[in-house]
Amino acid sequence: MREYGLVPKVSIIICTYNRAGLLNKTLQSLVSLENLDLAEIIVVDNRSTDHTETVVKEFIDRNVDDIDTRYILEPVQGLSAARNTGILASKSQLIAFLDDDAIPCKTWISTIVSTFEERPEVMAMGGRIAPIFESKRPEWLIKPFELPYTIVDLGNRIREYPGRLHPCGANMAMRKIVFDLSLFPLELGRKGESLLSGEEAWLFGQMQKKGHNILYHPLMAVDHFVPSSRLTESWIMKRYYSQGISNAMKREGVIGNVLLLGKTAAKIAYVLVDSILSRSQGKRLLNKCRLESIRGTLNMVFNRKRESAAG
Repeated sequence: MREYGLVPKVSIIICTYNRAGLLNKTLQSLVSLENLDLAEIIVVDNRSTDHTETVVKEFIDRNVDDIDTRYILEPVQGLSAARNTGILASKSQLIAFLDDDAIPCKTWISTIVSTFEERPEVMAMGGRIAPIFESKRPEWLIKPFELPYTIVDLGNRIREYPGRLHPCGANMAMRKIVFDLSLFPLELGRKGESLLSGEEAWLFGQMQKKGHNILYHPLMAVDHFVPSSRLTESWIMKRYYSQGISNAMKREGVIGNVLLLGKTAAKIAYVLVDSILSRSQGKRLLNKCRLESIRGTLNMVFNRKRESAAG
C-alpha cells in the first residue's frame, strides 16, 4: 500500500454502466498487477441500475489495506461525462483508462509509468487489445471490422501511431496536462445503450494539431470482452450508422459541412465500385456497413435524424 499522503504515479479510471459482472472480473484482475501500489483506482458509475455499486464497495472493503480505490457516481448519462468526472477527481499527473470489460496484462501499470518517465516527449499512449469472444468469431468478421470491435495489434515494436489511428478507450493513457486543452466533449461518446463515438478521435486530433507524440507500446496490452450480442450483422451495421452520425457531429461551420459532404460523395463512389467487385460475405457486409455510415452522416447533416442507433 502506498504511504499515506504520497501522490500516486498513475490514476486508473474505469467508467461503467450496468455491467457489474464484467466489472467485477476487471477489478479482480487488477490485484495481480505489478506495481499496483503506484496507482489509484477510480470507478465512475454512470448511473447503473444493476448491482454495480455493491460490486465496487465489496472490492474496496476486501482490499482496503492494499489498494487505493474510490467509487464515484456520475448521474449525467454519457461516457464522456463519466470520464471527465474521473479526470477531475484524479490525483496523479498520469491518467490511464481501462474499460469495465477489459483485463490488463501483469506489466500494464509498470509499462505505462516507465514509458512516460523515460520519454518526456510522449503525451499519450496505447497498446494491444486482444478480443475475448463470448461465442465463435463470425466468418464475416474480416480485418477491416477489427477496429470497430476494438481489436488492435500494430506489431511488436514501440512506434508512433500511423495515419489516422490512435489509442482506443479500452486501453489508453495520457498526461493529465492533455486535459488543459479540453475535457472530453459531452455531445460525443456513448450514452446509455447508444453507439455514438468520436470523443477519443476528437481529443487525439486536438493533440496531433499541437504536434504531441502519441505512442503505441505492444507491452501495454489488455484482453477485451466481446459479447455474443455484438457478434451479429445487425449490430455492426448499427455501429457504422452511429459512426456516421458521430462523424457529422464533429463538423464545424459551412466549410466543415462542404468538406464533409465532399468526403461523403467520394465514399459513395468508392463503395459503389467496390460493391461490384466484392465476392466474399465479409466484403459484401463491409460495403453495406459503409453505406450505413454514409446514411448516418447524411441524416445528421440534413437534420433528419439526430438519435444514435442503439445496440
